Amino acid sequence: MIVRFFAHLKDVTGCDAAEVRVAMPVTGDELWELLLKQHPALANHRANVRMAQNWEYADATTRFADGDEVALIPPVSGG
Repeated sequence: MIVRFFAHLKDVTGCDAAEVRVAMPVTGDELWELLLKQHPALANHRANVRMAQNWEYADATTRFADGDEVALIPPVSGG
């Protein structure tokens, strides 16, 4: 799957996307653990980041699989 990083998460990871391979579907928590192995600095942002799967917000019951496009979306403010 492709995981895309938005806003300041690009700076935290040093890239705008990462490839994550999974043999079978994983939960959001399992996906976070895989991402933290590749990008440990994301740990400081986990509590405030929403995940989306294939252009729709994901929740605790979402299962992520190979072939999905996942977005990590930090809080944003406007003005």
